[in-house]
Amino acid sequence: MTDASLAAAPSPDLPAMPRFDAILYPHRSLPPLGFALLMTAVVAVSAGVGAGFVLIGAWPVTGFFGLDVLLLFLAFRWNYRQARRAELIRLDQDGLSVRRIEPDGRQCEWRFEPYWVRVGFDDPPRYDSELTLSSHGAHLVLGAFLTVAERLEVARALRAALRAHRDD
Repeated sequence: MTDASLAAAPSPDLPAMPRFDAILYPHRSLPPLGFALLMTAVVAVSAGVGAGFVLIGAWPVTGFFGLDVLLLFLAFRWNYRQARRAELIRLDQDGLSVRRIEPDGRQCEWRFEPYWVRVGFDDPPRYDSELTLSSHGAHLVLGAFLTVAERLEVARALRAALRAHRDD
């Protein structure tokens, strides 16, 4: 045996690479810097218009401008909190596992036998098509926060990985 063949032999101690490994998370198009700039602009406009109302004697209106800014800030905070949601899908020699991480940090995990699990998705997809995993009467909805095109892409990739896993 040559040194090259020894180096190329797989080590029994190393885990095998997964056939499918995906992390699904909601898309957020406004980065933190954009959020800071947007809120600065909203506060500046609200303060300017509110000051104008104070000058004409309608000072109670200024409080409503502050309330609008507060509600907008809270809506963005809720939106960014929802962005912490994630779903980790992994298909390896041990089976198919799905781990869901909620915005508050709670985690749930499901395991499926790859030979029995079915990936469900409407073909052609509709606007309300769900990506589901089904096995033995149980159903799990995946990627509800993804667009239809993204769910279709995940469904196709997962079906191909499961098919390859079953053929081995």
